[in-house]
Amino acid sequence: MHMNRRASLALLMGKQKKSVPKLTTAAVTVTNTFAPYTGTWGFEQAAHLLRRTTFGSTYTQIKQATSDGLNATVDLLFESQPLPNDPIYYDFENDPNVGNGEAWVNEPTDFTILDLNIARKKSLQGWSYKIIRESGMNIREKMVLFWHNHFVVANTNDARLQHRYMTLLRENALGDFKELVKLITIDPSMLQYLNGTQNSKNAPNENYARELLELFTIGKGVAAGPGDYTNYTEDDVVQIARSLTGWNHLDIDNLTQVQAGYNPNLHDTGDKQLSHRFNDIIITNEAENEYRVVIDIIFQKVEVARFIARKLYSWFVHFDINSEVEANIIEPMAQMLIGDNYEVKEALMALLSSEHFYDMSIRGCMITHPIDYLFKMINAFELELNPDILEEYNILKRLYTAMIPLEMIIYAPPTVAGWKAYYQAPQFYRIWINAVTLPLRMNYSDTLMEGYDVSGFQVKINVLDFVASLDNPADPDDLITEIASILFAQPLVQEQVDSLKDSHGITNPEWQDEYLDYSTGNVSLEPAIDNKLKDLVKTMLKMPEVYLM
Repeated sequence: MHMNRRASLALLMGKQKKSVPKLTTAAVTVTNTFAPYTGTWGFEQAAHLLRRTTFGSTYTQIKQATSDGLNATVDLLFESQPLPNDPIYYDFENDPNVGNGEAWVNEPTDFTILDLNIARKKSLQGWSYKIIRESGMNIREKMVLFWHNHFVVANTNDARLQHRYMTLLRENALGDFKELVKLITIDPSMLQYLNGTQNSKNAPNENYARELLELFTIGKGVAAGPGDYTNYTEDDVVQIARSLTGWNHLDIDNLTQVQAGYNPNLHDTGDKQLSHRFNDIIITNEAENEYRVVIDIIFQKVEVARFIARKLYSWFVHFDINSEVEANIIEPMAQMLIGDNYEVKEALMALLSSEHFYDMSIRGCMITHPIDYLFKMINAFELELNPDILEEYNILKRLYTAMIPLEMIIYAPPTVAGWKAYYQAPQFYRIWINAVTLPLRMNYSDTLMEGYDVSGFQVKINVLDFVASLDNPADPDDLITEIASILFAQPLVQEQVDSLKDSHGITNPEWQDEYLDYSTGNVSLEPAIDNKLKDLVKTMLKMPEVYLM
């Protein structure tokens, strides 16, 4: 597996040699099951779990997880957390109702005030990165991003709607999937994005009904005939669109949060005949509650549980869902979801505690998405930001903007299907690395290592403090293997360790004497130590392994 992953990155970087095996998509062989993992629990297993469930863990956090054990760590990851504080203005003083440094989410959006909504969107962007940076040992923010990719909303015109939508995902991140579908169906952002605001009895709009079936709940399945997709038919889309009519205007009260509104005069009250795919059920008029009836009918089909189990598997484990994975992992996970009335938490905990999740074929088989890549550096190295909250927002907003060319933008997934890495075969995760994005990733890591100025504050990874947190930084082998154990999904081979030592002048006995002398108070050695460590980490942040998780 190790050589195959290096070959994968070599192909992506355009460095393929004739001796390198061809890249394939069938990377996962299931020799294990959904049963609880009972094997060795050590630093490598703990680091693997935290890489997949959090946004960059520190050495201390990984060691703590190692000490706590699998069950206690999973329990900690799934602990309930309070909602974050509301976003604030950090560089805007023209809102007559809210001052700079204050929350704006419950105040009117006056589009006649120049740049007011732009300032709020900038605030949201910095706020979102602040939440990720502070998410710690908890899976919730990984799930918020998962749902954002699942229930895509983009191009929302009012920042208050964006905040409401993201809060909805956060409140329900580990809860009842069926209830979340109901809530998202009448969310104002979704009503705007998929034309629910244009869906009326006289002019039904099928956009949301189609995506509700195809992308959000059950999936198409294999084509069975003209207009028949195994799991539903084209006529089902038409009938469900009729059931969803009436939720096509927004009740915008400038003194409160924007809310969805139901207009009974625009709702189709006639009977809706579903196809044989839904047992020929007839939906009668249920007025403002009819959308809930529709969703209950969809969730009677077991394929819904399989569909969301596959989506969770692709997000946390791997894109390759072959027949073995389907039978041994997806099916028992789906049955657990059904047994728990579509509460996501227990099934996801079971997946992350399973034999399969800790198989060697799973470690390092994913390519980090851009946000994971950035926060691996920010959080693992405990990047210090300006303690002034307005300047902190400013720095995080700049980081958000800098990541846009890497093609993963919160609040702006590219299509209703989400980011291509999670659905576009055969590339899948490999889409994240290309001739444009790879040099940018390398440039970003260099920039964070060298530092840059933001309003007089130096944003820079403090490599001396980071290395001081390791167990044995005075020993070159231990120094490099400990850094690698944090950054890489698989340990380096000795040949790689030796090469890094030699090329950066970190060899014994000189390094040990030099570092021990520095660590016991010889500050004159600090520049030399800092430069050697900085160059070492810069190199390691460009190695192919750093892009794998």
